[in-house]
Amino acid sequence: MTTQLTLARAGTTTPAMETVAHKERRSPEFIRARVAAGRIVIPANPAHAALDPIGIGAELGVKINANIGNSALSSDIGCELRKLEAAVKYGADTVMDLSTGEQVEAIRRSILAHSTVPVGTVPIYEALCRIDDPMELTLDLLLEVIQRQAEQGVDYMTIHAGLLREHLPAALRRTLGIVSRGGAILAAWMQKHQRQNPFYEHFDRVLDILRAHDVTISLGDGLRPGCLADASDAAQFAELDVLGELVRRCRAAGVQAMVEGPGHIPLHEIQMNMERQARVCDGAPFYILGPVVTDCAPGYDHITSGIGAALGAMHGAAMLCYVTPKEHLGLPNARDVRDGVLAYKIAAHAADIAKGLPGARDRDDAISRARAAFDWEQQFELALDPDKARELRAEAIREQGRPAAEAEAGDRPHYCTMCGPKFCSMRVCADLKAGT
Repeated sequence: MTTQLTLARAGTTTPAMETVAHKERRSPEFIRARVAAGRIVIPANPAHAALDPIGIGAELGVKINANIGNSALSSDIGCELRKLEAAVKYGADTVMDLSTGEQVEAIRRSILAHSTVPVGTVPIYEALCRIDDPMELTLDLLLEVIQRQAEQGVDYMTIHAGLLREHLPAALRRTLGIVSRGGAILAAWMQKHQRQNPFYEHFDRVLDILRAHDVTISLGDGLRPGCLADASDAAQFAELDVLGELVRRCRAAGVQAMVEGPGHIPLHEIQMNMERQARVCDGAPFYILGPVVTDCAPGYDHITSGIGAALGAMHGAAMLCYVTPKEHLGLPNARDVRDGVLAYKIAAHAADIAKGLPGARDRDDAISRARAAFDWEQQFELALDPDKARELRAEAIREQGRPAAEAEAGDRPHYCTMCGPKFCSMRVCADLKAGT
């Protein structure tokens, strides 16, 4: 089967490329050329009927992913669909189904049926759900799961093919060792069987399946640092070098590829990490988790990671994997999904402005004009989270002792609830402009 990559190389501009060009305010030829070069990926499995395609690349608007999925301890199909709805409503560009509990296949099938955004998975999770002992994992089972998920319509898959046996000594000297679930289980499997990573050893067979269904590969970072003490170490960069090799093999096979990245990284090392990935992986889109920039704020990691995400995106990351307030604490619910998505939508938008992308600041300029005109409804409509803005405005009015109905009936006083009429700088300035 042809893929977006092979078609782009042949000079064909696909309908998906046309859609991406329109969304990004770029020419179709710009998109086609970057897809052909591997600098943009369009995760678009033809079997995902409800999909509205997007492009992921450093020269495009920064995308955000929301992880959903159940665990062996909690959640069901209904709960996961509510998470999906919240994620898409508040701005997630993709979702990943990371289910590891009961009904894994049914949950994924339901998410694919309802999702208009690309859906990603980590196939090793489902493979592990099918066996009692992780050490019984086999290549045949892994390939069977990848095949089945591709047939169902999964748009991109995380494959931890860059973690090799020779990386384990350095990884096990770390403070937190290997924090990737897939990476840790593969490491234990390699140690027990004294064999190489099956994903790496049989990478061409994985690519054959992905190419047949135009599934984008997300080259997983099984050795991403899980704390600042492990950031930018020998294990992380040894795996990155292998990922660079795998990017070249993906492109040669006609499979779209992006690369996953850290993790927990202090602020002053983020730019270096982004630039090193771009160099090693020849500009393949970089998909980063956070990075979390401090380890001591559980409950607020959507903020600690959002800070790192904005900086990472400004320096070239193409997609940000959100972190919720529940990171390190538990499985997120729909409220946590909303909080995580909004934190990352802010980070991505700030980076788009810093990169000077076409139209990136239009929304900010429009909301500024609405503030100057005391047009509260227009401010709400332009907000990244209109519901939250309305909720806080109504709360402030109630706390002033004014009727709550005023907040719901076109309330438009020429001052904000913080300053009041006497101290409102914008009201004073408006009077100055009017000469009154």
